[in-house]
Amino acid sequence: MYLRLKDSVVAMPTAAVDKPSWVFDRDYEWDVLANFVRSGSPRARLGVVSGRRRQGKTFLLRALAEATNAFYYAAAETTATDSLRDLGTAIAARAGGALPYAIGTWDEAIRALRATFPDGLVIIDEFPYLIRSDPSLPSLMQRALDDQAWGRQEQGTRFLLCGSAMSVMGSLLAGNAPLRGRSALELMVAPFDYRTAARFWGIEDDPALAVLVHSIVGGTPAYRSEFVADDVPESRADFDAWVTRTVLNPAVPLFREARYLLAEETDIREPAIYNAVLGAIAEGNATRGGIANYVGRKSSELLHPLTVLEDAGLITRADDPFHARKSQFEITEPLIAFYQTVMRPAWTQLEQRQAATVWQRQHATFSAKVVGPHFEAICRDWAAREGASVFGEFPAQVAAATINDGTGQTQIEVDVAVRMAGTPQEPGRILSLGEAKWGEVMGIGHLNRLRRARDLLAAKKEPVADAVLACYSGAGFTDELRELAASDPRVLLVSLQQLYA
Repeated sequence: MYLRLKDSVVAMPTAAVDKPSWVFDRDYEWDVLANFVRSGSPRARLGVVSGRRRQGKTFLLRALAEATNAFYYAAAETTATDSLRDLGTAIAARAGGALPYAIGTWDEAIRALRATFPDGLVIIDEFPYLIRSDPSLPSLMQRALDDQAWGRQEQGTRFLLCGSAMSVMGSLLAGNAPLRGRSALELMVAPFDYRTAARFWGIEDDPALAVLVHSIVGGTPAYRSEFVADDVPESRADFDAWVTRTVLNPAVPLFREARYLLAEETDIREPAIYNAVLGAIAEGNATRGGIANYVGRKSSELLHPLTVLEDAGLITRADDPFHARKSQFEITEPLIAFYQTVMRPAWTQLEQRQAATVWQRQHATFSAKVVGPHFEAICRDWAAREGASVFGEFPAQVAAATINDGTGQTQIEVDVAVRMAGTPQEPGRILSLGEAKWGEVMGIGHLNRLRRARDLLAAKKEPVADAVLACYSGAGFTDELRELAASDPRVLLVSLQQLYA
């Protein structure tokens, strides 16, 4: 027998669920979770929350549990027997039982949760740990949800399942998975975007410093709070010292974090090949063929590693807007790109606490191979977010691209190509062609390169006549280019201040 909590204690909220003041940002995520909790639909019985580690999922769900008086349980990486014992203790404690519930199977565990919280919310964090100890758990959960649905109850226990193992969480609702079609919520908690990250670090008034910091730690909240104990660079002058005392310091948890990110993914069983693939991308080998040549494998042999890394949210693939069968890969976790480019080649010296020497030697590499590509990615993010107001139409695709210049037997790289949606009969109009330079003052030469790219595309019958030619710079623009842009509405100059406005 299980104690049943009074309905008045655990009934689903009907009024608005206010986000606590101590939860930074995450307004969208909070509203989605609150709507799930408050939904009057009997179908809203299951929600799935996922996202890479350190993004604040647990912080957010604990806040939700507190605001809604829900039952929250964080699973541990242990045996099924130990997990069931721990869960029985947690349920009994919440229900006011004198002794832990004796739960022998996961089927009994689900029944206990439903009996104890018949109209309440049950949040199970780190759900992949439980699946690992008993793979039948999703099927048991499916049966319980179907039983509730068959009962035609207006109310019923609602489950929020959360996890950081992206491949596991992604498979819960995919294909023929038992829980496919049962979930009313599928929320991905992503890192903060570059603007929100700057506010979180308190450096939004210094866009150059914000780019530098974001190129290392990205938008992962925990990297400021837990991993560097709120050590924030005071200014650009303090940035180099901040790097050596935090991310390059063996005594700081952030030092080994990039290595742990790979180890935490359950589908990664041969770290060497995955590290090699990430290293290849960090070195600028963005195509599958380029990656294969770099790691010394056949292109077909990299299909699985690339898919696993993409499913884990560590890399992303973008189609080239001007080549239907060509795509480029990009590392989405800045800390991994920083590790592969700056830390991995000097790992022994860093472990010997030679951070200042390593940083002095690697600083130019950091600017060229880490900050430069990262700045390009920020510019693409800006174009995707602001495109409708800047280019006059909603962008359907924003990506890097290459254009063959047959005259010189070379290629022109377009860092920010913006295209609107098209149809099978008519390709989407090209809204903008852009070049991004982090540490270089941009002038007429950069604009002429974009003009050449536009002419080459026009020769191929691409709809590019009205495209805006955009120059994105972290170092500024020449007076000549500024004067030309002031008189030509089809030339756009985007500064650091505009990116962070």
